[in-house]
Amino acid sequence: MIPVLSLELMHQSIRAEVLSALEKVYDSNWFILGRELEQFEAEFAEYCDAKYAIGVGNGLDALYLILKAYGIGEGDEVIIPSNTFIATALAVSYVGAKPILVEPIEGTHNINSELIENNVTDRTKAIIAVHLYGQPADMDEINLIAKKHGLVVIEDAAQAQGAYYKQRKVGSLGNAAGFSFYPGKNIGALGDGGIVTTNDEHLANRIKELRNYGSSVKYTHTTKGTNTRLDEIQAAVLRVKLKYLNQWNEERNRIAQWYNSKLANQRIILPEVPEWASSVWHQYVVRVSDREQVQEELKNRGVQTLVHYPIPIHLQEAYKEYNYLKGSLKLTELLANEVLSLPMWPGLTEEQVEIVCQALNEVVSLNK
Repeated sequence: MIPVLSLELMHQSIRAEVLSALEKVYDSNWFILGRELEQFEAEFAEYCDAKYAIGVGNGLDALYLILKAYGIGEGDEVIIPSNTFIATALAVSYVGAKPILVEPIEGTHNINSELIENNVTDRTKAIIAVHLYGQPADMDEINLIAKKHGLVVIEDAAQAQGAYYKQRKVGSLGNAAGFSFYPGKNIGALGDGGIVTTNDEHLANRIKELRNYGSSVKYTHTTKGTNTRLDEIQAAVLRVKLKYLNQWNEERNRIAQWYNSKLANQRIILPEVPEWASSVWHQYVVRVSDREQVQEELKNRGVQTLVHYPIPIHLQEAYKEYNYLKGSLKLTELLANEVLSLPMWPGLTEEQVEIVCQALNEVVSLNK
């Protein structure tokens, strides 16, 4: 079986460095808000061409804390893509605001900037642009709309560590960005983790307080905060991995090009990348009709695949309060019924990609 994701080869290649980093933290007997986190925050901020980075417990908390730090809450609205993981919407809900769902562009699956302005009201406070599957959203257009209406722009860069938009790194393209270090991400921790990047010193200090019980001085609490801190062990591991992120992203790009050249069936819709974008290919996502049947046939032929994401946010039970009807976001629903994520991970060989492509080309042809 060719797995849709494997961390084994990547982790084996850096095993000695990671174990040494873990040993260093173990011997230090300092596990929360210490030197490893400080150094990783500085290194990741530099990597993203941002002034500040604040490590937090996970990617959802990164988005939630940004919204909370900007004072967004009850009665406010935040525009987000309708085609994204539910965490983007949950962050908005957690601060008491309402997520406003906007349909994607069919080719890139990212939010359609041409539809954003029609959804701006006097309650709109922010736009969250998701860089889905590792491909940047059209940030210049989004920033223009935000500037016109006085809105905050937040990047959900959970899947896009190292991606470029017009020669600029994601993570510094809006007011702030939230990243995830879930183990399967392009750079993942050995557990959950996340980080916020920003060029706004006031926002950075505010998030530092919020992540630590609302405190910047021990036992002095200036606001009602929470407990969501990237711990020393995860920071140490991520410092090792950050050194290899560009190399791993280049490998993902090479794998994507193999897929592009070997998937020849007209019934397979390949991902589109605008000339101004440089994707880091967190996922390689195609579209096929009869998706469930195709997925089962691929499994029978030794190819594992996944679906990101089979039930759109507006049709989830968790968001039934907004009374969306099936068919109300047609393109989002179409993508949810057709997208299929193929194996993508550093270490995947051209021979394995050839096997995947041959199987998919044949299965799709048989399902006419």
